[in-house]
Amino acid sequence: MDGSKTSGPQSASSSETLEILRTRPVAERADAARNREKVLKAAARLFAEKGVEAVSMDTIAAEAGVGKGTLFRRFGDKSGLAVALLDRREQELQERILSGPPPLGPGAPAAERLAAFIAAYLDYLFAHLDLVRMSETASPGARYRIGAYRFWHRHVVILLTEARTGADAEALSHLMLAAVGGELAHVLQQEYGEARARQAAMELARSLASTSP
Repeated sequence: MDGSKTSGPQSASSSETLEILRTRPVAERADAARNREKVLKAAARLFAEKGVEAVSMDTIAAEAGVGKGTLFRRFGDKSGLAVALLDRREQELQERILSGPPPLGPGAPAAERLAAFIAAYLDYLFAHLDLVRMSETASPGARYRIGAYRFWHRHVVILLTEARTGADAEALSHLMLAAVGGELAHVLQQEYGEARARQAAMELARSLASTSP
């Protein structure tokens, strides 16, 4: 656990820490960028029309007008495509966390910022649930190797360190993020409906941020 306390005057250094972990666009040649954009647009369209499970990599390659070899070399498999498709959405949320208006962005109490983050993350999660599930379950531990996860975790650690003095913010942050994992969200949605799943996650976030250990 990071033993430092995070408070208002330290917000600049906290933002710098998150800035280091932020997901950034990959620099590439113009022709490679064009092919990437064609593939992602084709994949997004096909996934929306037919569902993630029903679409093959061959179909995506044909729709995008690129060779299968190019597609597999660039993305590996559908889970790699899922990560790439989610990347922009994650970047948008990270930007709002770093410099957007409060309570999601800086300037609000930690408990309010945590609730705002979980609410925004749930919007992202349920809007792209099939893709998130695929990206997180492609292999054992896949979720924790995704660069954005380190950003989300550090953000929650910073907020919980401020909200709950003396708590194990590092471990609690992993547990909070486990509650908004794609596979669990799918199960809760199927069992109880999306509204109830959202409410439970928000109650957990408020409890973690407001209850002293």
